[in-house]
Amino acid sequence: MWPEGIGTGVGSLPGTDPREASALVTGETPDLPALPELPARGVGADMVGRTAGLLVDLAVEVVPTGWRVTARQGRDLRRARDLMAGDLDAFGDACDRSRPAWVKVSATGPWTLAAAVELASGHRVLTDRGAVREFAASLGEGLRAHVAEVAARTGASVVVQLDEPGLPAVLAGSLPTASGYGTVGSVPAPDAQDLLRELVTGIDAPVVVHCCADRPPIRLLAGAGVAAVGIDATRPAFAGSTAEPRALDAIGETWDEGTPLLLGLLPGTAPAREPSIGDLARTGYDLADRLGFDRPRLARLAVPTPACGLAGATPEWARRALALSRELGRAFADPDEVPPAGFGAGS
Repeated sequence: MWPEGIGTGVGSLPGTDPREASALVTGETPDLPALPELPARGVGADMVGRTAGLLVDLAVEVVPTGWRVTARQGRDLRRARDLMAGDLDAFGDACDRSRPAWVKVSATGPWTLAAAVELASGHRVLTDRGAVREFAASLGEGLRAHVAEVAARTGASVVVQLDEPGLPAVLAGSLPTASGYGTVGSVPAPDAQDLLRELVTGIDAPVVVHCCADRPPIRLLAGAGVAAVGIDATRPAFAGSTAEPRALDAIGETWDEGTPLLLGLLPGTAPAREPSIGDLARTGYDLADRLGFDRPRLARLAVPTPACGLAGATPEWARRALALSRELGRAFADPDEVPPAGFGAGS
């Protein structure tokens, strides 16, 4: 696996220049740079369109309500693939200079993808379990090719991150139908886990599943055979006086099994006052203390990241958030050297 005591990005970045973004991630998170996602470029650079460009033998297009299955590849899908090709060129060149041992790529997970894309009828792919499986199989095939290409271009080992922000709504059955008068039936947790497990085991690379929702299904994700689970650790369920025993227990059980967390600790937009490393590390330390884990183990059990994507951040904060993620990784590796909370930046 990746080295201990590192930090990484978790999603999107501001801006539209892939070369500038690639220089940023390889410079600020050199141990595990993430292939940049730049949704400000529009159609095909968004989370769903970018992943749709990876699908094999399935085509989608943009309609007024979003992305919809179509019979053949059109300009929207070509644009998504052209943008990805340019991103890979830029990222490969940046990695030639920095020579990372590990890199990370991201794609929309199968359940969020099935919830976001419509069938030709206008209903969500999610409403047709056969179509869901077809999309998952197509995504798996596309990701295997994507991993091989990224590995060849960068010379690095590849981590795949599947983004599943929509999974809690899929499990809860809270997504509206096409008419808006009802909701799509819930997917049983075992079925959701089985599909994820099948996809994860078919990818020849470590797979992380990231869910930045308020109450991510950590146990379900960890049980799908993933290499790590990514969460927004600043959510009330995990942090401070509002932390919920059930949420903390899920983290403890996951750590007990040796599965690390990508621990989202940095805000997605610039705070009024930049937190110190001591302030930021406190969340991780408090988790370890509450759950009975020695603080030095955080370097193996947690990889600090921003809480979610940084597309809404200023370029300055995006750079600083990635740098702080890296510094936090070092802090987790050597907690005795970390200044106390409230000491340092902004104090």
